Amino acid sequence: MSLSIGIVGLPNVGKSTLFNALTKKSVPAENYPFCTIDPSVGIVPVPDERLWKLSEFSKSVKTIPAVIEFVDIAGLVAGASKGEGLGNKFLTNIREVDAILHMVRVFEDPSVIHVSNKVDPMQDIGVINLELVLADWETVTKRLSSLGKDVKKNDKEAILEESILQKVGKVLEEGKMATVAELNEEEKFKIKSLNLLTLKPMLYALNVSEANKNVDIKINGLSVKIDPVFEKGFDDLIKKSYELLGLDTYFTTGEDETRAWTIKHGSTAPVAGTAIHNDFKDKFIRAEVVYFQDLLDAGSYAEARAKGKVRTEGKDYIVKDGDVVEFKI
Repeated sequence: MSLSIGIVGLPNVGKSTLFNALTKKSVPAENYPFCTIDPSVGIVPVPDERLWKLSEFSKSVKTIPAVIEFVDIAGLVAGASKGEGLGNKFLTNIREVDAILHMVRVFEDPSVIHVSNKVDPMQDIGVINLELVLADWETVTKRLSSLGKDVKKNDKEAILEESILQKVGKVLEEGKMATVAELNEEEKFKIKSLNLLTLKPMLYALNVSEANKNVDIKINGLSVKIDPVFEKGFDDLIKKSYELLGLDTYFTTGEDETRAWTIKHGSTAPVAGTAIHNDFKDKFIRAEVVYFQDLLDAGSYAEARAKGKVRTEGKDYIVKDGDVVEFKI
């Protein structure tokens, strides 16, 4: 499962610096707008102590963590939705990711240029969010226009899509994110092909300095306590990003390899098996499942089975985060 998070924000807020720290991959981070012209991509392992404990338990030759793809997207500016700066290209890059990590500058440093010549986190958040809203409004408007003929023909699918887009369009027109429309999963799936920016999950990262410690700001009406992010903070950020995408991890373990597999929360056993190979869904017979801690506590598979901790599950079983699974096909 390939999953990606785009790091967005105004120029010079620390996106590339964060990207470098997360991925330990060198990309430009010079002090001027638009130094990042093409998105840089880094594959970041998800920190997970459970994986390493299982690997030690099985004395595995290889240990393979779950990963997230981070994309360093060049800075947006006011007017991006109309092509200002490199707006159209950047918005296209954001459209291709699964979720958005919104980098916000809080630190004061006169030697680092700010495009508005002042540090105002809430204003900066508003600028970025408005550009995403405007871009989505244009997408929704065009789609509604193209649906017109089919709606006049009383096409049921077109009428359904039109009603969903009208609901979304109303909140966008008010300058709000499409998430405010509170679409259900069926409605989201119906307009999935539009890849709306403001329907993507969003996580805020505040770029602070030591001087900002114990400062509060409000984002979307919620008070956010600022604490400088160091190495442990990067691990927390990766984990939060993983959670943001609604993902779970299950494990396979043995002498050859212990591996973390990424699945969407609520996946049934056959669907979870497709993380390993697509054939696992159609050829699925059953799954042998044990919770990772139960396996570690038992000391061996045989003992875990003797204690009734290893279960045989069918195709309707929902794989849980932390399960150790052996698929039978």
